[in-house]
Amino acid sequence: MSATAPAMPRKLTRKEQRAVDNKTKLTSPTASVIAIIIAIVWTTPTAGLLITSFRPASEIRTTGWWTVFSNPDFTTENYSDALGTSGLGQSFINSIVITIPAVIIPILLALLAAYAFAWIPFKGRDILFTAVFALQVVPIQVTLIPLLTQYVNVGLDGTLWVLWLSHSMFALPLAIFLLHNFMKEIPASLIEAARVDGAGHVRIFFTVLLPLLVPAIASFGIFQFLWVWNDLLVAMVFASNDYAPVTRKIAEMVGSFGSAWHLLAAGAFISMLVPVIVFLALQRYFVRGMLAGGVKG
Repeated sequence: MSATAPAMPRKLTRKEQRAVDNKTKLTSPTASVIAIIIAIVWTTPTAGLLITSFRPASEIRTTGWWTVFSNPDFTTENYSDALGTSGLGQSFINSIVITIPAVIIPILLALLAAYAFAWIPFKGRDILFTAVFALQVVPIQVTLIPLLTQYVNVGLDGTLWVLWLSHSMFALPLAIFLLHNFMKEIPASLIEAARVDGAGHVRIFFTVLLPLLVPAIASFGIFQFLWVWNDLLVAMVFASNDYAPVTRKIAEMVGSFGSAWHLLAAGAFISMLVPVIVFLALQRYFVRGMLAGGVKG
């Protein structure tokens, strides 16, 4: 009885070989050391800010944050003063009220527009999509004064709608482009099968495409959340004093409390805590969505 010859290993395709090579490079000891060094350099200022925010004001003015290891002395008064007397607590709430609708509104509008560009043929579709894509290169600064003029004319100035609409308009070109590219990567056979079963555009969108779009939606949602939360320019131009976000309040604290470093440190760490938590919680969706949206155009 003759022995069966061992099967020859399958030859890897060029794409598979490139993936193996990249994985080998990223998991090499040199890459690990470089990643550790970058992580240390990147997190050191954040750690210093966190330690400073808990140190007494007298020590912040006289010693560096690294001296806490030899002379540990912490206090929570910095946060209570920042959230109370300086008004940072109300600004923190304002930032949440501004950011959440400014994330939801462009996502809803972009989903509908991206579906139309991807799967509904109509005259001038490619030209219109190119125009939407080109809007990404328009500087925000050139639109501020015309937008503010229109808001005053229609009586929206001084309201939250000014901030919601402004952030939504600035975000729509990127949102449509990202979601459109993700939708185009979905196999057309799924759409055709749904149409054969009698599904219309509404059913196809909600039952077929929407569950597959979660990475792209989460990716843009994180990007938009970070953009709106950290925004200062739009807040300085459009936000009234009653709806000033945390970034604007901190900018005002720099001028009003330039010597109160303990308040600035506490306020700065409060402002960065929420976006850091959001990004770390959803970073896998962010990477998947951004990579998927950048493959096809």
